[in-house]
Amino acid sequence: MTTARTLDSALAGCTIIVAADRRSIDLATALERRGAVVHRAPALSIVTNSDDAQLLARTEQVIAAPPDIVIVTTGVGFRGWMDAAHEHGLDGQLDAALQGAHFVARGPKAHGAIQQAGFTADWVAESETSAEVGEYLLASGVAGKRILVQHHGAGSDGLDDLLADAGAEVLSITVYRWGPPPDPEVVRRSALQAAAGEADAVLFTSAPGAASWIAVAEESGALERIRRRAESGRLLLACVGPITAAPLHGANLRTTIADRGRLGSLARTVIAHFGGGRAPSLPTDAGLVEVRSGGVLVDGVFIPLSRSAAALIEALASAGGRVLSRAELGGVLPGAERNGHAVEVAVARLREALGGNELVHTVVKRGYRLAVTEY
Repeated sequence: MTTARTLDSALAGCTIIVAADRRSIDLATALERRGAVVHRAPALSIVTNSDDAQLLARTEQVIAAPPDIVIVTTGVGFRGWMDAAHEHGLDGQLDAALQGAHFVARGPKAHGAIQQAGFTADWVAESETSAEVGEYLLASGVAGKRILVQHHGAGSDGLDDLLADAGAEVLSITVYRWGPPPDPEVVRRSALQAAAGEADAVLFTSAPGAASWIAVAEESGALERIRRRAESGRLLLACVGPITAAPLHGANLRTTIADRGRLGSLARTVIAHFGGGRAPSLPTDAGLVEVRSGGVLVDGVFIPLSRSAAALIEALASAGGRVLSRAELGGVLPGAERNGHAVEVAVARLREALGGNELVHTVVKRGYRLAVTEY
């Protein structure tokens, strides 16, 4: 009989890497409450421009000549602009200048920021793409319109030129830009962890951040192993939305996208994957087995394991009941000692940790296999 798994332990034994800077603490906290160990490895940093002279000058331009249309591409950018206006004592004048504008949001996060600032979003792009925003505005007609575009840190996505060519007067505002990772070595280690089976998931919240992390993984020689682990289902690569997922798809990485473009939805996606039976599992003589970087779930009960034991059980589970030789198992053990004796000792310790439930069978003169039953 399978023991019901409590919500608070849904992520027990999971190591999760958050490759993001913005609001990563909120995301990490939500996952840690469910039992996960979370490592923050932001692949890029956000450099705000609240003291930028150009931002101040553009804000004063908006106040002097209010826009007909305001395009908000990111929630963090729009909130940052409102905060910068407040710091310079221009918030009241800016609020008055934007009251009569038609607000267009590039996705739900931008929509939420518009609402938080006290405005109403008149239209929201379902695909969260600037291309859809452009199509909508061109269909509506923009000739002679004064349009303000709040850009994200990666650039304009061609919106400025598209709208200007259609006869609009375009003013752009960039509130933040992407900078280098706070700690490049942390990012490199996170890629190696993901490749080596020392992480169960990597989470991404922006396309530039995802592209940067992938580049580091490739430079570290880890990308192909990450690709194989993701394809097998042993590594969850999860993104907050389709735009964020684009660099992963471009790198041919199996990717899961949250239902809604919000961090809460991303957290629920991870919890549902590991806590809702979506992660790979195998039926065995001892019950359903699900391997995690920090141990193994056997019939719904989590058993913590050492790194060596976890590597062995993952290799045996990946073999699906096939016999693995001592040499094959020695190849997955961490460290320098990978001879036959080291494998025997590691298997003995694994069996001891498993409490003698006979999950690992010895096949005389051949090696070891997991006690997998037929489906």
